[in-house]
Amino acid sequence: MSTSPKKPLSGRRIVLGITGGIAAYKMPDLVRRLKDYGADVRCVITQGGQAFITPLTLQAVSGNPVHHDLLDPAAEAAMGHIELAKWADFVLIAPASANTIAQLAHGHAPDLLTTLCLATAAPVAVAPAMNQQMWAHPAVQANCALLQSRGVTVITPASGAQACGDVGAGRLPEPLELREAVTKLLTVTSNELAGKHLVITAGPTREAIDPVRYLSNHSSGRMGFALATAAQRMGAHVTLVAGPCQLPTPAGVTRIDVVSAEQMNTAVMGVIAEADIFIGCAAVADYRPTHVADNKIKKDNDAMHIALVKNPDILANVAALAKAPFTIGFAAETNDVAHYAQDKLQRKKLNMIAANDVSDTNIGFNSEDNAMLLFWRDTNNTVQQQALARASKSAIAQQILQQAAKLLSNNQ
Repeated sequence: MSTSPKKPLSGRRIVLGITGGIAAYKMPDLVRRLKDYGADVRCVITQGGQAFITPLTLQAVSGNPVHHDLLDPAAEAAMGHIELAKWADFVLIAPASANTIAQLAHGHAPDLLTTLCLATAAPVAVAPAMNQQMWAHPAVQANCALLQSRGVTVITPASGAQACGDVGAGRLPEPLELREAVTKLLTVTSNELAGKHLVITAGPTREAIDPVRYLSNHSSGRMGFALATAAQRMGAHVTLVAGPCQLPTPAGVTRIDVVSAEQMNTAVMGVIAEADIFIGCAAVADYRPTHVADNKIKKDNDAMHIALVKNPDILANVAALAKAPFTIGFAAETNDVAHYAQDKLQRKKLNMIAANDVSDTNIGFNSEDNAMLLFWRDTNNTVQQQALARASKSAIAQQILQQAAKLLSNNQ
């Protein structure tokens, strides 16, 4: 007997938030498209949204009651906004008006939709739709950047003719495009890491010299963020401890922002007890100034001498724990890559190490691509290696995690 293939969003519970904008007329079609993929959709509509589309239409296509009042006595008897917040696997706001984006960015909750977004642990995405001049306004761009820094996905508007007659960026993507964006954010590519908790460090650290200056490096954080994204899509629960970098938090990933190596060490040690895998991908500064000046150091002399002290070795600290997780290190080298990587594998008692040559500008810091050498010890304590040819950092991340999952399985 043949069975139908599983739909991409089968069993997924999506809250669709609809705010005021002419593009709201596309939302019944989006609801239908999401349901075609197997999703269960509940709609929340703002007062502005109701000027463009009726709750009755949304109820007819979703098959669920439509929510619109924060203080509806019937709903609030069961704490309706909290119930919805807990029910959701994913929250999509489309169209997202400039006003709603501003409210979310600054933690305001004047209506049911914004209150729900503050109360949910589910990933949130916004699909802005507005006049091209409004979309380009620095305040709107700053609010979107702030949301992204907190893990909200901002789906880039399309360009073209707008209802007001203008032409430019600000159009809501078509329902099929929105569905594919949601599917990409929610799709688990495999279950190889299902049930596993990964703690990943990413980006540089900054070690203060005075209130103005600091010591740092060129790490962009892209490799660590690619690992976090890939791990989440392989079924893992992911905690990302990130140094200063301007990258959006991957959907479904818990992010902890830090600045210095000491802060990163504290953050890692605060969550590592529950981790199955630790990946030290951050480019942690080896040293920090012994003394941080209270005021800006003036340029009085031709030379300046700064005394440095060693920072905590986060990777070694994790590997040395009595109940250490499967620990993966990174070695960013400029020469003798294989030699230094194998030395680090042995010296820090790691389970695996990924090494690359950052002197190659095609795969070094700030590049979109990477190439790696993986080293690990087999059950006979013999060092094994695998070369990962140049590819996107997303593809490299998946290959690293697949090898880690295999080794972890063999060790259990």
